[in-house]
Amino acid sequence: MPKSLPQTSIRKALISAVMLVTALCLSLSISISTYLDVKEQKQLIISKLTILAEIISFNAQVSVLFDDQKTEQQRLQSFESIPLIKNIHIYSINEISNKAEFFTSFNAKKTPPVPLRVDSIEELKEPRITDNQVELIKPIMYEGEVKGYVYVRGGLERLNDYINKKIIIDILLTLFVLVLVFFVAKRIQKRIANPIDELSLLLQDVSKNHNYNVRAPKTNISEINTLASSLNIMLTRTQNQIERHKNDKLEIKQLNQSLEEKVNQRTIALREANQELLNTLERMHQYQNQIVESEKMASLGQMVAGVAHEVNTPIGLGITGSTLLRDKLAEINAGFEKKTLTSTQLKRFIDDGIENLDLIYRNLNRAAELISSFKKVAVTQDGEINSAVNVHSLISDVLLSMRAEMQPKAPEIKLHCPSELIFETKVGPLQQVLQQLISNSVIHGFKDNIGNEIEFTIERNESSLIINYRDNGVGVDKTIKKRIFDPFVTTKRGEGGSGLGMHLVYNLVTQALGGSVFYDEKDERGASFIITLPTDEVNVK
Repeated sequence: MPKSLPQTSIRKALISAVMLVTALCLSLSISISTYLDVKEQKQLIISKLTILAEIISFNAQVSVLFDDQKTEQQRLQSFESIPLIKNIHIYSINEISNKAEFFTSFNAKKTPPVPLRVDSIEELKEPRITDNQVELIKPIMYEGEVKGYVYVRGGLERLNDYINKKIIIDILLTLFVLVLVFFVAKRIQKRIANPIDELSLLLQDVSKNHNYNVRAPKTNISEINTLASSLNIMLTRTQNQIERHKNDKLEIKQLNQSLEEKVNQRTIALREANQELLNTLERMHQYQNQIVESEKMASLGQMVAGVAHEVNTPIGLGITGSTLLRDKLAEINAGFEKKTLTSTQLKRFIDDGIENLDLIYRNLNRAAELISSFKKVAVTQDGEINSAVNVHSLISDVLLSMRAEMQPKAPEIKLHCPSELIFETKVGPLQQVLQQLISNSVIHGFKDNIGNEIEFTIERNESSLIINYRDNGVGVDKTIKKRIFDPFVTTKRGEGGSGLGMHLVYNLVTQALGGSVFYDEKDERGASFIITLPTDEVNVK
């Protein structure tokens, strides 16, 4: 006798498989999600604490410079409303010993003070996470010099509460999903088993009554549909074989009668399809115009935001300096009226006044420079007349005029250009383009004064002059490669870069000179730009 195979049912196997896979997937998903969520929450806490430390460092500049502990102490009390912050220390640099010393501190309610961290400044420049706390130190910078340090300690109590709540919620959610999946599996089981039973009854009817007219109905299960389709094909072929001769004449007659009607229907359908295609094309043109307008408005919004961001910083510092100067003036006036003014107070007021006026002057001058840069971007060069220029001499003159600016990093210049190549163009805009490219390499491309190179390669053809500019610096950050010619795109934000240099190059090349410029991403040795200038007369003498 043949060996009997173990029997099982689709219903039982389906429910078991669905429940097992669901449980495994839920466990794996929740474990990974919890791990990633906790990691992300820790990173968010560190980021938030870092931002708060930078804000404290920025606000403490003036207090540390003028030894104003009282004002800084009052400012630190505002962090009482932030539960994350537990302790804050501010250290100032002793001008004699050049070492950090305690300036002022802040401790949250019900939080004991912590020992001074002056010996751990280097260790805590990177955030350090211990059992239930995060510690970090940020420098207090003023005009590029370290004037002190800010130590911030934050608590992780909320993170622990969050983890416990998440575990409870995940367990409840797992139980709920398993119950839900069980009922869904039961319903799917019925949807699979019932069509199989219907096919079995249909085959029994065909076998007993020879009823070849019946057809297996379609279901929502592709495998059963495939089986039903094969069964229907078999029934159809059997029925067609029996009635072939009878149906052939009838089909020919019906075909002749319906041929004209089908042609008309297809003609109408084709006309409707053409009309729908025209309507779709018209809608696409409308959408294209809307997209162009949206991109224009988005670009305008970015430009306005960039102007506001760049101008806000120097003006804000100027307002801060003027406010502080006004407070000092009020103190001197009060001493003068009470006749208690001393020469020491007056001398200190004069020194503080000079420093504040210098601060106001520098920042207002910075704002004026930024506004001047903004004006340059919009200036057109249409009024300048074309003139013949020697390319080799022009580049040499530009390099000579910028020798002092390039000197700190001393790049080696390689110029590949025929010495007598002459063409007609607007000299002023072209000179500005070359100066801006060189300045961009010196400021952004070169990090030190070792092995720096700038290379010009000039080529010509019948209708254009091609200037290939390349340096061997650090190259362009991949995050801004696609937006390098947009306004206010810079990697030196907050370090004097306005993000208008390459935008000015683009405007001068495309508008004033009528050419094109693009960044060559294939050259990975540094930054490479290819400028194409149209010219009517290019002569080698």
